[in-house]
Amino acid sequence: MSKVFPSTLTIGPTIPSAYLNNKHKRVKFKDDDKEYGFNLFESEASGVCMEWLNKKPVGSIVYVSFGSMANLSVKQIEELSMGLKASNMYFLWVIRPFEQEKLRDKFGEDDDKGLLVKWCPQLEVLANEAVGCFFTHCGWNSAMEGLSLGVPMVAMPQWTDQTTNAKLVEGVWKVGVRVRVDENGIVGRHEISGCIRQVMEGERAKEIKYNANKWRNIAIRAISDGGSSDNNIDRFISKLKSSPPPSSAK
Repeated sequence: MSKVFPSTLTIGPTIPSAYLNNKHKRVKFKDDDKEYGFNLFESEASGVCMEWLNKKPVGSIVYVSFGSMANLSVKQIEELSMGLKASNMYFLWVIRPFEQEKLRDKFGEDDDKGLLVKWCPQLEVLANEAVGCFFTHCGWNSAMEGLSLGVPMVAMPQWTDQTTNAKLVEGVWKVGVRVRVDENGIVGRHEISGCIRQVMEGERAKEIKYNANKWRNIAIRAISDGGSSDNNIDRFISKLKSSPPPSSAK
C-alpha cells in the first residue's frame, strides 16, 4: 500500500494483544490487554461458554456467529441448524433470542453436541484451542479476529463488504472456504455440513490450518517490537513531533 499511497502507514492487527501470546516462541504481550475498551453485553455469559469449551477436545468445535446485524430467514435458520447437526461436530452457536424463535422446537436442548447462547466473548472463544472452525458472516472485525488468531473459517457473507472479505478468506489468504447459495438464495444443509468438513477433516483441512497458522504468525510479527505495525506507529509519532504547530486562526 505504501507504494501507491506513500504517506499512508499501515498498522494492525488492532485486536487486544493478549490473545496473540505465543506459548512456543519468545513473544509475550500484556496478559491484561483483553478488551477493546468497552463491553455492552453481560459478562456472566462468558463463564457458560468457556466452561463448555474447556471440556472439549482440541480443534473439535465449530464456532458460529453472524454478528449483530444479520437477520437470517426462517428457512436459512433451519438449514443452518440441520447442517450443523449433519456435520456431526461440536458447535457453539451465538444466536439472538428473536432468531432462536425461528428454530425448530427444542433444537439443541437435548443435543450434547451443541450449545446455543445469545452472547459470548468472541476473542476469548476464538483463542480457545478447542475451536477448530469459525462459521462467520465475514464482517471485517470478525474476519480479522479469525485470521489473527489462526482459526480456519467457513464464510457465509450477507451484505456490504462481507462478500469481498469472504473472497479474501477463500481465494487470497486461503484460510477457509465460502459457502454457495442454491437457486433460491439459500445455503442448504448439505452445503453447510460439507464446508465444515472441508476445514475440519482431510487434506484440504491440513492446508487451510497451515495457512491459518502462517497468518497468525504474520500478525504476531507485525505487532511485536520491530514489526511493521510497531515501526509504523513510531514513524507516525515521530512525524507528529517533527511537524510545525498549526498557525493560530486569525
